[in-house]
Amino acid sequence: MLLAVTATFTLSSSVLTNWKIHYLTAGGNFYEKLHPATYFTLLAFSLLLLRSRGPIGEINRMFSESKLLLAYLLCWLFLLIQVIVLERPFTVIIDTFLLPILIAMVMWQLPAGQKRPLVWAIHLTILVNVVLGYYEYFSGHRLIPLTLGDVVVVGEWRSAALLGHPLTASGIVGAYVLALVLRPAICPPLLVRLPLIAFCLASLMAFGGRTSLVTVLAVIGLVGGFEAIRLMRGKRMPLPAAILAICVLFAAGAIVFAALDLGIFDKMLLRFSSDKGSALARFATFNLLSHFEWNELILGPNPVRVNALQSQLGLNYGIENFWISSIVQFGLIHTLLLMAGLVCFFIELQRRSSPAVWAIVLLIVIIAASSVSFSSKNIQLAQFVILISALLPREQRRVAPAVQVRAPVSYRSVPA
Repeated sequence: MLLAVTATFTLSSSVLTNWKIHYLTAGGNFYEKLHPATYFTLLAFSLLLLRSRGPIGEINRMFSESKLLLAYLLCWLFLLIQVIVLERPFTVIIDTFLLPILIAMVMWQLPAGQKRPLVWAIHLTILVNVVLGYYEYFSGHRLIPLTLGDVVVVGEWRSAALLGHPLTASGIVGAYVLALVLRPAICPPLLVRLPLIAFCLASLMAFGGRTSLVTVLAVIGLVGGFEAIRLMRGKRMPLPAAILAICVLFAAGAIVFAALDLGIFDKMLLRFSSDKGSALARFATFNLLSHFEWNELILGPNPVRVNALQSQLGLNYGIENFWISSIVQFGLIHTLLLMAGLVCFFIELQRRSSPAVWAIVLLIVIIAASSVSFSSKNIQLAQFVILISALLPREQRRVAPAVQVRAPVSYRSVPA
């Protein structure tokens, strides 16, 4: 699992393409079409089944503890049957939808001691991506060429680091920031956690993800507002913590004004006023469905016709909405089944995670509604699942040991 986590946050599709591995490009062998994290996770899951109970006993115990996963796997199986019958590439639904559940099933079986190296790997790989994002933004040199399939994207100022795409990078870093804010136990020292949050939050300007940036700032603002209301209602706060919070707020304000005055993040701010056709692309996404008949949308239209319409409407880089793209690829029936399965999966994630998981789920839904996200072949959903499973586990309540109280001895029970 350590290899799987490391590969998930460092080996993006752009990195594999740069290494001449045909993951998204045409050609190559079958084994090149699956992500390395999928192989590592399958190996970990297979080793997990070889424990004392044996494969049947382990599978029985896993699904008896997580019955909603059966509904998700059943919906995924229907989707697999449709893809095979229509002779479409089925590796898309393996990396995108099967890998996350395998990762979750393995992570839930690991004790806290075995998760600790995975947590350190997550911190390290995300910080490496953040540092590389700053380097690409300020130097103008991209370490890994930004590719979308066979197409090399040029003239893009947004950083991508090792995560493959600016929107993917901003979504993962945004989820990491929310986890640090909402669960302080991830990094208990306050003098370390606050600079870490600020360092990663500012990198969202370099990655250029407007949706992730606005969502993270809105959640942080809500958390700060509720905390202010609690303080006004009489909540106790240590004096050193109050002094540190005031100093951090003033320092953050000074840094933000200095950055704006120097024009460091002018490129990101310009995207809010001039998005270079991004809004028109989203409008064309909603207009795409009107070009199909109802009988085509039930089980999915012809892929050749879909590609032709995408080129005609200027959607060469993908359909920037998960639900619309799913309807176009798999049809309305299988999209509804997939949505039902994903709801069951997220309910199971929420049941096994801390309350902070709701902010991550909200970010996932917003990203799915505003970008290509999980509608194409990628491992972004698996990345979110790793963050939730490793950084936001449900805290076990400590039950105090029962105190044995001896019953008073009655004088009548004492023998004469």
